[in-house]
Amino acid sequence: MTRSDGPGREAGPPAIRLDGLRKTFGSGENAVTAVDDVSFEIERGTVVGLLGPNGAGKTTTIKSLLGLIVPDAGTVEIDGIDVHSQPTRAYDRVGAMLEGARNVYWRLTVRENLAFFAGLGGDSPSTVSGRHDALLEQFGLADRAETVVNELSRGMKQKVSLASTLARDVDVVFMDEPTLGLDVETSLELRAEIRRLADRDDVTILVSSHDMDVIEDICDHVLVLENGRVVADDEVDALLDVFRSQEYRIEVDDVLPAAARTRLETAVDAEWTAKRDDRRRTTISFTATGSDEFYDVIDVLREHDLPLRDVESVTPDLEDVFLELTAEDGQRSTAESPADSSSPARPSRDGEPARDGGAEPARDAGEELERGDRR
Repeated sequence: MTRSDGPGREAGPPAIRLDGLRKTFGSGENAVTAVDDVSFEIERGTVVGLLGPNGAGKTTTIKSLLGLIVPDAGTVEIDGIDVHSQPTRAYDRVGAMLEGARNVYWRLTVRENLAFFAGLGGDSPSTVSGRHDALLEQFGLADRAETVVNELSRGMKQKVSLASTLARDVDVVFMDEPTLGLDVETSLELRAEIRRLADRDDVTILVSSHDMDVIEDICDHVLVLENGRVVADDEVDALLDVFRSQEYRIEVDDVLPAAARTRLETAVDAEWTAKRDDRRRTTISFTATGSDEFYDVIDVLREHDLPLRDVESVTPDLEDVFLELTAEDGQRSTAESPADSSSPARPSRDGEPARDGGAEPARDAGEELERGDRR
């Protein structure tokens, strides 16, 4: 991934760099390879979507970037700093907003949460109070600053989580399902804030989400993992162009003659369904990679005097691209743990985050084996 340095942007190392990342949980016959030779770079000030089916290696990749997992091989750098050899320096530059609503302390007020998480990063609350005031205004939380988080709505809690992630002046932010469970209006507001962070504040953001609309809306670039490997690494528009095709559904006011069916099947592998009513309508469905194919179909219909009733076109979106990229392996990824993501989540005390500072993300790539090794 490349991005030219614009005005005011200092040239330097990429915000995130992975080179040859590999991680296997367990050993022998029980070994599970979570990520295998994963390499990519993310430039500063970009929003990048990390996609993949369950078990593809997303969580293992993010935890490796955060220094929560030590890889078997490979290099992990944040702003040119090796995460594992210089963890303190790397941590100074990153923040994380994990999946769920347990990223903050519900029994503290909004302002107290910002002060607490800034303090965890080594900042004195008094020195960043101005920053916190600005964040409260930015996220529409100023009038709730002294409200206990437990009294807020789900959308407001998500805003508090993001504000707490930014309570320190970080360069890189990791987000796991940031809009999960939000209503449409709040989701759109949070998307706009994420884009502003990149465009205005030059923050680099890595977003993991199953919501393709969110990824397509806010991301500059997309990484797709499958079976622990990178299968796509490109700009969103470029990926859409690669898989650009147009699906058409044409309805005609008659039954297709056999000759017309044969020609359409040969030309565009068309499918059709007949409506057995008094109007004897037929719907023809096909996918065209160019305009010529569409007009070929129209020519066939004209030759057989089939009057057009309706024409509908459907343009593929990022979800279609994702399904195409991951369709080769229709079964569960080999990197997925024997204990799947349907396992019950680890309990945490009411009103407090889980021990790792947030709700536990959906498990992938051998996390259960990893937990077993720790015990």
